[in-house]
Amino acid sequence: MVRELQAEGRPVDLLDLAQVSPYLTEHIKRFGEYSTHELGLTPDGYDARLDVDFSVLGGDKAAAA
Repeated sequence: MVRELQAEGRPVDLLDLAQVSPYLTEHIKRFGEYSTHELGLTPDGYDARLDVDFSVLGGDKAAAA
């Protein structure tokens, strides 16, 4: 979603981005009903790097991310 916003030329506010959880939970079914036919499929590669300068948030940890 962040990449889509950037592709549209929209600014990405770092403070807003810092509040977004990287963990999707809407698809989790607490008590089961999980499909297993996809376990043998190899997913496409995923580039987790975002073109966002986190160093402006301060601290060494933010700059290293």
